[in-house]
Amino acid sequence: MTTLLLNRRNLLAAGGSALLTGVSGFLLPARAAGLAPTESMAGGANNYRKGAAIVDRIGKGGFWMSGTVRRAGDGTPLAGQRIQIWAHTTEGQEHEPQSHGATMTDKNGAFRLEMPQIIPVFGQPHGHLAYDSGEFKTVFLRPVMRSAKDKSLEGHFVLQPV
Repeated sequence: MTTLLLNRRNLLAAGGSALLTGVSGFLLPARAAGLAPTESMAGGANNYRKGAAIVDRIGKGGFWMSGTVRRAGDGTPLAGQRIQIWAHTTEGQEHEPQSHGATMTDKNGAFRLEMPQIIPVFGQPHGHLAYDSGEFKTVFLRPVMRSAKDKSLEGHFVLQPV
């Protein structure tokens, strides 16, 4: 038969161990599991133009497309990543060259590009974004706006190395 010895030292050690295990369980699960990569949207490459020019603005502007780019696993922001953006807008359709442009992420992995107002096509106001630089797996996004009156739209990338 095992004898359980309860003294102050054993209780403090057991309590401290339980506390550390419990606290780390609340703080660390996201790191342990890692940040999953963004899945590429099926059909998201529709009207994609390889090598679209990096621009300061698409058309006359008035609408903002923005987002972030992070690395899968640890979530590190990725600077200097090229993001292509295109949409059906008040100034052109998705397939037209004037509706395309690219921008680069800043030191915090954020990007922002002004473009003409997105308008509905096939009943949904939506934009297209692509990461395709080659260092990470290509990802196409097609975020949908809540309302055709919105003045901005976001797309966030979590990239997996090739």
